[in-house]
Amino acid sequence: MAVEHSFQVASASCDDDGHPKRTGTLWSCVAHIITAVIGAGVLSLAWSTAQLGWIAGPVSLLCFAIITYISAFLLSDCYRSPDSITGTRNYSYMDAVRVNLGRKHTWFCGFLQYFSLYGTGVAYVITTATSMRAIQRSNCYHREGHQAACTYGDTFYMLLFGLIQIVMSQIPDFHNMEWLSIVAALMSFTYSFIGFGLGVAKVIENGKIMGSISGVPATNIADKLWLTFQALGDIAFAYPYSIIVLEIQDTLRSPPAENRTMKKASMAAIFITTFFYLCCGCFGYAAFGNATPGNLLTGFGFYEPYWLIDLANACIVLHLVGGYQIYSQPVFAFAERWFTKKFPNSGFVNNFYTIKLPLLPGFKWNLLRLCFRTAYVISTTIIAMVFPYFNQVLGLLGALNFWPLTIYFPVEMYFVQKKIGAWTKKWIVLRTFSFACFLVTVLGLIGSLEGLISAKLS
Repeated sequence: MAVEHSFQVASASCDDDGHPKRTGTLWSCVAHIITAVIGAGVLSLAWSTAQLGWIAGPVSLLCFAIITYISAFLLSDCYRSPDSITGTRNYSYMDAVRVNLGRKHTWFCGFLQYFSLYGTGVAYVITTATSMRAIQRSNCYHREGHQAACTYGDTFYMLLFGLIQIVMSQIPDFHNMEWLSIVAALMSFTYSFIGFGLGVAKVIENGKIMGSISGVPATNIADKLWLTFQALGDIAFAYPYSIIVLEIQDTLRSPPAENRTMKKASMAAIFITTFFYLCCGCFGYAAFGNATPGNLLTGFGFYEPYWLIDLANACIVLHLVGGYQIYSQPVFAFAERWFTKKFPNSGFVNNFYTIKLPLLPGFKWNLLRLCFRTAYVISTTIIAMVFPYFNQVLGLLGALNFWPLTIYFPVEMYFVQKKIGAWTKKWIVLRTFSFACFLVTVLGLIGSLEGLISAKLS
């Protein structure tokens, strides 16, 4: 009887896979998604809208929102296999690809996924340093006038952010990050709303809506095409969170079924982010027209009230502290699982130690986690210092990530999961959808590469 009772207690505290009970809810899931989606990308949307113009800009934002939801919808059904309700759990994107598509696809997916996650970390270092510098410049302009030089470098701020992330990276995993995601999501709402409000105020001050149907004019057709393609890449970076859908879904409790909660959370989060994206992108363009800065809150189209600019940039910094971890934790988990399997008897890899500080709960750490995560943060910081180009880096990462990880793999896994035959109506529709998104990726990649090379050479 004692043995049976202890087994029941253990079962009550564990899920069907033997892991501790997952406690994530619809709202914690929405917070994770918003933290992942509303990040560095929102700040480039006014510039992207300016390149595309008043029709193509808003339409592109809406199209990417729909594409992102379709991708999340397809992926959420791949969390369990072979059945999406009662099947075996796939804890990560790569697990789902391996189960549904096989080993070759898994290697290709893994390379793209972790490259994209790593690149996002680099982009967040650049963006955070830009916002830190903007706070200093804003105060300088307020004291000395808008024509003052007020030039400051990025390197110090990148190093400072790297030091903060070395500490934050010791958070064990996603399951210990709910509080961080909630704080980061609140920060993203705050600075998005400030950007929106400043744009509205500027439009009222101007007394008219700036901009045109065709967007910012260029000296020749080739330059216009490069900037248009780069704008598509920037929008592609701003939306998709497909590479961490399953990691987020793995935090959800059940019942109800995890895929149902994930679909509801995706719908809510994408609706909220699209509203803010349209407000920031459209009102930013309406406020500045052809002079729209590449980064809405750090490009100094707005100078006053300087304290509000400072607050917005401080919120960006706080948000990206959490956002960096959201995108880094899957890399940390993969690397640590690999080392654990490769070196099962290594104390360096497997021995954990507890640190107890006054008034704080005990904190577990090990040498592998400390060394690998520290080296990872240092490497992203160094690369950001070498390529500190905001719009170009975002566009390049968005283009690389968009089709293969957001469209191709989810569509292919959905075919396998739902046993959809070739040349059926659903197969033709999804194949056409995938090909159209592939063309967008190619265009965005071409434009962003051209912009990055031009910026480096200039």
